[in-house]
Amino acid sequence: MRDKSGLYKNSNMNPEPDEGWWASVLADEDAIVSEKADTNSRNNQTNFSGGCTNWENVKNIFLRDEVIELEVYGFNRGGLLVKGEGIQGFVPVSHLVDLPGESSDDERQEQLAKYEGSSLWLKVIECEPASERVVLSERAAQAGEGKRKLLFESLKPGLHTTGLVTNVTDFGVFVDLGGVEGLVHVSELSWGRVEQPSALFTIGQSVDVMVLQVNESTARIALSIKRLTENPWDTMQENHQKGDIVSANVTAIQRFGVFARLPEGIEGLIHISSISDFYGSSDATKLFKVGQLLTVKILHIDAERRRLGLGLVTEE
Repeated sequence: MRDKSGLYKNSNMNPEPDEGWWASVLADEDAIVSEKADTNSRNNQTNFSGGCTNWENVKNIFLRDEVIELEVYGFNRGGLLVKGEGIQGFVPVSHLVDLPGESSDDERQEQLAKYEGSSLWLKVIECEPASERVVLSERAAQAGEGKRKLLFESLKPGLHTTGLVTNVTDFGVFVDLGGVEGLVHVSELSWGRVEQPSALFTIGQSVDVMVLQVNESTARIALSIKRLTENPWDTMQENHQKGDIVSANVTAIQRFGVFARLPEGIEGLIHISSISDFYGSSDATKLFKVGQLLTVKILHIDAERRRLGLGLVTEE
């Protein structure tokens, strides 16, 4: 259902993406922007041979969702530098159609070097005159001109759809929905803990997603993968009781204990005091490894607060 602000709500009691949520995401993205490009190459958009960027024209190209042809005049570790009459910009690696997603840095540099001197058909996907930033996409251009508005109109909160992973970061996964890109924040990838999204997703992978929020004016689309399945916490107390013996896989090792995931995706904590009592040692890093299968006992269930206490069981 929707609240009075019009945002999509559901019964899973997860915070919806608002401006504060997006601000934190964009702060994370800025922190790793060097992974996509050299900052100087992305921000120094006005000084290039042939003139200065015509920001009014670039803005109109963006608003009309036009496909334009630009020349590749350089590259860096994050993508290609392109220019044309009155425009200079950057094409991230993840927005190139024919570049393999999984390659070493040296291989990527060789592949990017081959683009120099060639021309690409591109769409402007970011136009920020204040920061002198123009970002373009070959992948988005594949959808054709004028399709962005139609896509945004079709993407309603609650919609289930399919897209291709274009980039995987520590804070989430970017997904191409056919010409526009949405973000699955790390908190929306799985009902369980996700330490490294790159361990679960790869560039070019097809994924099913749910649309959470759409804002055409800011070109932001919030997506979820986990909400396509039932929240396992909703039925936890129906399926398990205190004292049950279950299997669980170690997902994280912390100073205060070890997290282990049950088959249905719920994580529980084996507290360090329990580990010390069981092994006579509290050095969890030497006793466990991520992925290890354990036999554990359910000590307590607090579904309302999403907490599960686990204890170790002697193997016979």
